[in-house]
Amino acid sequence: MSVNVWTVTAAAAVTALATGLGALPFRWFPATARLWNAVAALLMLAAAGSLLWQGYGLGPGRTFAGAAVGVLFITVVRRFVGDSEDVLVTRKALLIVTVMTAHSAAEGVGVGVSYGGGKSLGLFVTLLIALHNIPEGLAIGAVLVPRGASVRAAAWWSVFSSLPQPLLAPAAFLFVEQFRTVLPGGLGFAAGAMLWMVWSELIPDLRSGRALRASAHPR
Repeated sequence: MSVNVWTVTAAAAVTALATGLGALPFRWFPATARLWNAVAALLMLAAAGSLLWQGYGLGPGRTFAGAAVGVLFITVVRRFVGDSEDVLVTRKALLIVTVMTAHSAAEGVGVGVSYGGGKSLGLFVTLLIALHNIPEGLAIGAVLVPRGASVRAAAWWSVFSSLPQPLLAPAAFLFVEQFRTVLPGGLGFAAGAMLWMVWSELIPDLRSGRALRASAHPR
């Protein structure tokens, strides 16, 4: 089968749906929010490191500039939402979905660009990103489920966060060279946003034990 814009879109849709699988463990293994905060922090740190490594190889300056913009973006969102206790849960849910959506945008570009290099490379990258998206869904569920969201809702929000992949992949496939130039900045942006989310939201919760009593109610 030849590669065209529809096959690229279908491949990116598969990677997006794979993100929803990350919420499934919460149906059988509920735990305290503090534990899942630690899981989310570790997964996001690993993902951010991977993004920075990829971006550095494509363009160090654009990667670190994107990371700085990502940090600024999360700072602005935190101030916009506020710091009062009654909006902390809403803020974390908003930030985690926003950060992962930014992350998936870069991955969508990556899928499209990879198919520009041939079918074999595109399939390989699609498989890697689909597998990579499962723990990303786990990270989203780790923030949402212990704070009252159902497993089903966490799965849908996980898939929602990956919608930029089937939206951006076909455009990146059609305009490979143009998108290749912005990819390092996108990777850096997602990495910077993740790192600052971990530093400003998840680590403070772990230190204070604020989320220790929250419990999951899988549905």
